[in-house]
Amino acid sequence: MFFWVSFSLCEDMPDVEGENQTTITEFILLGFGDLHELKIPIFVVFLAVYIVTLTGNILIIVTVSYNHNLHNPMYFFLGNLSVLEVCYTTSIAPKMLKTILVVQEEVSFSACLLQFYIFGSLAVAECFLLAAMSYDRYLAICKPLHYASTMSFQLCFQLAVGSWVIGFLSLVITMPMVSRLPFCASKEIDHFFCDLTPIIKLSCGDTYMVRIPAFIIASLVSFSPFLLTLLSYYKIISTILKIPSATGKQKAFSTCSSHLIVVSVFYGTLMVVYAAPIVNQWPNLNKVFSMLYTVVTPLINPIVYSLRNTEVKETLRKLFSKNSF
Repeated sequence: MFFWVSFSLCEDMPDVEGENQTTITEFILLGFGDLHELKIPIFVVFLAVYIVTLTGNILIIVTVSYNHNLHNPMYFFLGNLSVLEVCYTTSIAPKMLKTILVVQEEVSFSACLLQFYIFGSLAVAECFLLAAMSYDRYLAICKPLHYASTMSFQLCFQLAVGSWVIGFLSLVITMPMVSRLPFCASKEIDHFFCDLTPIIKLSCGDTYMVRIPAFIIASLVSFSPFLLTLLSYYKIISTILKIPSATGKQKAFSTCSSHLIVVSVFYGTLMVVYAAPIVNQWPNLNKVFSMLYTVVTPLINPIVYSLRNTEVKETLRKLFSKNSF
């Protein structure tokens, strides 16, 4: 993901030869320590967001499973995206909520690496899943006559499984190298979760051999699906503009507008956090934008697809009416 791309490949590392080194076995997440007086309101707000996020995405999963009319490629990918968002936000939110209440949250080195691995793998998987969804919309709008034969269940399954597999394999090279880094100075991570950038900054050894492979892997697993998504929407928009009637254009655009909103928010916040140098220079600003893609983005998915999709809204209405009765 972009969290690797932002590393400075020419960053100078401290010379620690000859220094007495004490191996660090745990880190301290500082979280939002500078907002300690507001910890209760902040905790309540983010707890509510987390609950709504879980509820919304679980409702999407239930809705897609409940309505047989939604058993098609677009909603199959949407169900996968909702499962991913539940796992994604759960890998961050509980620990974040604890750091709000506790000024300095201690986390073991292994637990910190595990959180980074899960979070990073799910972020990469989401990139590829969003690319698969954009390809589905490309076929539906640009090649409607071949859509049913091309986007078969087998292809949908392969694209979904491939996204998950690539996500969890993308860090198998980086993780062992990070785990062997020496940590002997400060153990305070000025963040609310274990991201790779703040972890590497704490190392007192030479991180060059970690940053180079991480940069290469990041380029492959983030920009590849991003470029595929851009290419799909370039084709989609070009096709929509060729439709003569305004009603036809609106109908065609409505089939991909929800996905386009999710893609824009997801990649937009990632680029701001990991590609904008000024954000990395201001830890508090980095935390604010990090909250957008770790907390807010998983919340947007069910809201956008529920409010902008008639079939989903109708299924939810029937589901609640049936349960109420």
